Amino acid sequence: MKRGLIAATGVVAMLVSVAACGSSDSDKGSADGGSKDKSLTVWFMDGSNPPGWSKAVQAEFEQKTGAKLNIQVQKWDGIQQKLTTALSESSPPDVVEVGNTQTPSYAQTGGLAQLDDLKKEIGGDWTESLNKPAVFEGKQYAAPWYAASRVVIYNKKIWADAGIKDTPKTRDEFFKDLEAIQQKGDAEPLYLPGQNWYFFDGLTIGTGADLVKKDGKKYVSNLGDPKVAKAMETYKKYQSFSKAPKDKDEATPQQADVFAKGRTGAFIGMGWEAATAIKANPEIEKEIGYFTIPGETADKPEGVFLGGSNLAISEGSKKKDLAKEFLKIALSDKNEGALAKEVGSIPNKDALLSSLKGQPAAEAAAPAAKTGGTTPLIPEWANVENAPNPIKAYMTAVLGGKSPEEAAKQVEGDMNKRLAQKQ
Repeated sequence: MKRGLIAATGVVAMLVSVAACGSSDSDKGSADGGSKDKSLTVWFMDGSNPPGWSKAVQAEFEQKTGAKLNIQVQKWDGIQQKLTTALSESSPPDVVEVGNTQTPSYAQTGGLAQLDDLKKEIGGDWTESLNKPAVFEGKQYAAPWYAASRVVIYNKKIWADAGIKDTPKTRDEFFKDLEAIQQKGDAEPLYLPGQNWYFFDGLTIGTGADLVKKDGKKYVSNLGDPKVAKAMETYKKYQSFSKAPKDKDEATPQQADVFAKGRTGAFIGMGWEAATAIKANPEIEKEIGYFTIPGETADKPEGVFLGGSNLAISEGSKKKDLAKEFLKIALSDKNEGALAKEVGSIPNKDALLSSLKGQPAAEAAAPAAKTGGTTPLIPEWANVENAPNPIKAYMTAVLGGKSPEEAAKQVEGDMNKRLAQKQ
């Protein structure tokens, strides 16, 4: 996911960065790194490869292949241009971490190697919702590594004081609980600013809506779709329980800081945001609980935006076979499970979700992973999210009294202009 999305998903804030390790010597051997001094260069993003996992994966790789693993940690700021440049050079990094929503852009430019054979070998049971962003125009260009999504973070004392005994299993039950807190009158039921765009994206995923549609050979806005309107009406009902500004997002002010004051029943955010609230007010730690965002029915959670990262092999790498060996090790059930245990990220297989046991925020996020999704997986989408994001303007317009149809017409010109821009 690109840098702007990291702030929304928060995975990086959960993870602990690790310094580059291994050899930086160049490999002058054959395409599979057959020289005595062979090495493999891997680019991880700052915060994505925690120390325990990295040490174990490096040791296993080096023991199995006899090659040195040269891990280079990159900063998120400016990474898109840096990686684009690196992938176009004659000696690119062999393996790269790529944000899941960025993968189509790099695949379109020819920078990533196709991994259909790897998918057949080790990816038969990858979770479809996590693997979908690794596929572009029907071809596998990356492998799903990890994901994260939003949950409901709530104040157990406020809920208990309102007479609520159990966490809700459906959206209507959630609304009833918020109404009970509202009637009690001692706290704001829900803190939800008008432009929490990634929560809204999850609601559109839940209704089966597409935010863009094909018009000939180009993509255009689909905000006028009744399914998008339905998602926005649901958002509007949630927002009616909040005093948060309708023209700000969850970072202005930081919603965790608002929750930390102890006068808010709940907010919808990343699990790591609870730590932010605890840092602001350590006394609130004992009152914090988590639950999955409930959907329309008890058997299916609400749609959520799945932010995360894929691992890919550079098309220009001269060591593709060695790179595939690294991916087999890094993405093995053992190491995927270990990553989930160390940092609470969602692993790439449903069968590995048990690795999250004992981590309440991650356990709350896990049920929605299978039915979650992303923003539109097209290279042009990055332009839409650049500030000022027209979808945020759409949301504020609806909350301000316009119908979803009127609000869609208000912003579709800007959105279509952005979708027409070249990457």
